[in-house]
Amino acid sequence: MQLYLDCPCTSFPRSFARDFKETYRYPPPSTVYGFLLSLVGEIDMDKHRGVKLAIGIIGDDPPISRILRKQRHHKFDNGGTDHKKRVQKFGEGIYSTSRFSKPNHHELLTDLQAVVRIDSSEEAGTVKLADRVAIALSTPSQITRFGGLSLGESWAIVNGIRVYREADGPIRWLTKDNRGLISLPIWINRQTGQGTFQRFSWSNEFHEECWVTIPKLQAPVTKSKSKRAPRNSQL
Repeated sequence: MQLYLDCPCTSFPRSFARDFKETYRYPPPSTVYGFLLSLVGEIDMDKHRGVKLAIGIIGDDPPISRILRKQRHHKFDNGGTDHKKRVQKFGEGIYSTSRFSKPNHHELLTDLQAVVRIDSSEEAGTVKLADRVAIALSTPSQITRFGGLSLGESWAIVNGIRVYREADGPIRWLTKDNRGLISLPIWINRQTGQGTFQRFSWSNEFHEECWVTIPKLQAPVTKSKSKRAPRNSQL
């Protein structure tokens, strides 16, 4: 399955971005995976892990615009002399975001036209992501979802999604390359905040290295209890 995405304005904030909210130049695989889950109305991030995605761009690189906007910062309470007073005023563990709002620079991408290929052959589940996407596009009344369909941050609503046509233009594919200059996250651990990254370069032709696999869910490791040898009794 090959999809065409039209997003007039979006942003993919870099993992290290703080006050100056920089953006990745291209849609990360982790973001595209979340976008597809939102399309089919799936809230379990682990549901379709193991799916393979390929991401391409139509036309030139989308231009970057820099704007000034108000951002809210979440401050956590780590104890201290005024811990009790802060808890009574703001609540346990977190400060009020209204007290920590300030203007910051933010990068935006405009006129992004992307292409996404989906291969669900290595998924573990019986209902594949590619099949659910096909149902969402052909008969959307059969799926249940909520909110706007966005690519990137929640405000970045897409203009449309459909099957790719040759008339849309030639595609430049992101291809895995350990020496490539493009570094994008392919998975973000929601519990630890750590990401798994992959380096990419460009290819005008589609080949096997264009596929990126969303890491499969690992089974929990169970530690076996070792039996102790009986102690020799002293006579």
